[in-house]
Amino acid sequence: MQKIFIVIPTYNEKANLEKLLSQIFSLAIDGVNVLIVDDNSPDGTGELAKKLRRVYSNLSVLSRAEKQGLGLAYVAGFKIALASGADYIFEMDADLSHQPSYLPEFLKAINNADLILGSRYLKGGGVSNWGILRRLISRFGNIYARFVLDLPYHDLTGGFKCFRRLVLEKINLDQLSSVGYNFQIEITYLAHQAGFRIKEIPIIFVERASGQSKFNFKIIFESFWKVLILRLKK
Repeated sequence: MQKIFIVIPTYNEKANLEKLLSQIFSLAIDGVNVLIVDDNSPDGTGELAKKLRRVYSNLSVLSRAEKQGLGLAYVAGFKIALASGADYIFEMDADLSHQPSYLPEFLKAINNADLILGSRYLKGGGVSNWGILRRLISRFGNIYARFVLDLPYHDLTGGFKCFRRLVLEKINLDQLSSVGYNFQIEITYLAHQAGFRIKEIPIIFVERASGQSKFNFKIIFESFWKVLILRLKK
């Protein structure tokens, strides 16, 4: 039976966690495991996740001492998933912006690919509850990254992905340079450079209903210059 790990970084997501896990496990996907990577959330997300292990036997929790950035959280989770024998590894947000109902579609698509990207910018995809400024920033960021890195994919900044384990084994996870959200661009770029088959499927991204967004202008600035650095390393 295939072994699936869904890696979910958390920081102050207590209000969303229980609902998210209920939706994931209610799909009854064979072989699915969820790994919460919590960065010592002040709101008690990590403690709640540990309590929920009594409800969900396939739930595990990695507690980190402090907030170190999204990229490092994913790298830590990916390493555990690989060491646990995962065949497929997902990354997704904890705030319900990535809808668990898409998980079976990812697993169907990965049969003919090595990396599946959930895309807001394919026909059938989109965003919900975003203002015009956020929409423009996201669109420009994707166009900019596609142009600079010469990539054909429509959504490089999205964080809903499914990897075959070979992709993460091939990429040197310790050499990833992006700590924040540019991690999403970098890991897709490296997979493309390594010759893996990358496909996109449309998703609707739903802005969080509760909690505070982690998006800010520091993230925008990091993505701008990190993309340039990636191109210069080619």
